[in-house]
Amino acid sequence: RMDAILMRAADNTERAEYLTFRLCGEEYAIDILDVREIRAAGAVTRIAQAPAHVRGVINLRGTIVPITDLRLAFGLPAAEREADTVVIILDLDGACIGVAVDAVVDVLALAADDIRPPPQFHAAINAAFIRGIAPMAGRMLIVADMAWLLAPAPAAEAA
Repeated sequence: RMDAILMRAADNTERAEYLTFRLCGEEYAIDILDVREIRAAGAVTRIAQAPAHVRGVINLRGTIVPITDLRLAFGLPAAEREADTVVIILDLDGACIGVAVDAVVDVLALAADDIRPPPQFHAAINAAFIRGIAPMAGRMLIVADMAWLLAPAPAAEAA
């Protein structure tokens, strides 16, 4: 009986759940605790002089929510058909923001040691959104930290 309890304790490594989604054929993961809901992409109200990656805003049950196109925010090419995108509504430290992605894939549980530190990139590459990389069964899962979306834009971008 004691052996069974010890084995269960050893298997009980700290795991967190992540929502996985696809952008340009690559899989990304975000902490499921940041996800408020998933919805089909709909009409947005465009905002003049917003950065290119900001699609606009939506009214979500009385809350005005900005929608960010993650393809553009990550420096990837725009989607050929925006109608196919999905919007993930995030709650980041009380701020509600929507992110448009190509498709939601799955929910996975990852242990902290499944996620490797992000590689060191050349200074010209902005990888502030990468929390780590999780190698999984022949594929690499990019674990993203969505809090960087709340960071103020550099002055050069704002102009």
